[in-house]
Order: sequence, then C-alpha cells, then structure tokens
Amino acid sequence: MDPARDPGAGRGPDPGRPVEVADVHALATAMPHVTCVRGPSGNPVYQVGGKSFVFFRTPRPDATDPRTGERYADVIMFWVASETEKLALVDDPGTPFFTTAHFDGHPSVLIRAARLGEVSHEELAEIVADAWLSRASARRATQWLESRGLH
Repeated sequence: MDPARDPGAGRGPDPGRPVEVADVHALATAMPHVTCVRGPSGNPVYQVGGKSFVFFRTPRPDATDPRTGERYADVIMFWVASETEKLALVDDPGTPFFTTAHFDGHPSVLIRAARLGEVSHEELAEIVADAWLSRASARRATQWLESRGLH
C-alpha cells in the first residue's frame, strides 16, 4: 500500500493491533467531503456528494451463516471501481471479502466485521480510499489524488 493513498498515514494505529470496526469509521470519516447518514435502521452510511461508498448493512437473507441459517448482523459493503477489482477481492481465497447473488452486477464487495482482523490497516485504508474514489466526483477525486502526488 502506498502511504500516500492511506488517509490515516502517519497517525495510524499500532500495526500489530487487529483492524476493528472503529477503523472503518475513522478511515471513512477522514476522507474529504464525507457525510454520514443513517439508514432506516440507524445503520451508518458514508457518502461523498450524496453517493454511498461504505455502507453498514442490516441483517438480510442473502448473507447467512451456512450452518445455522442465521442472518449476519455485521456485514459492511464497500463500493469498488470495477468488476475486475471486485473479482480480485472476492475470488482470492486469502481475503475475507465476499459477495452474494443479490450483488451480482453491483460494483461492491462485502466483509463481515468479525473478519476485519484478517485485513491490515493499510489494506483497509486502500479499500476505503478506493471506495471513496469510485463514488467521488471527478473533480474531487483528482484534487485528492493530486494532493498526494498521485495524479
């Protein structure tokens, strides 16, 4: 991960500490022009320019425990830039990211909060930044990238 793409670079957590839900909130909030709205059940939805990029889902029938059938109550959705990026994350057995049939054709990946610890802070920062970039206006994305010497 390029530290210039990490919105929390230079002030990140202890690299030995597992990633937590609080890190998702901190990284999403650190991106520019972000608002946090609440879904119908009070779940946080991070937006840039009125477009969601990180969404804390409510329990739904498409994401369930295969043993018990119980709906997962801790699913977080991140937008991605392309189907290629989505497949790179969900098809890699080394990542905890997944998708469901409900999201076929949708540019997003899912992760359970219970599995966030399998992702490094740098990886999570990149996922959040990429989610933001996929939804931000071209002007905002260009300004953010240029401020990091990336554009």
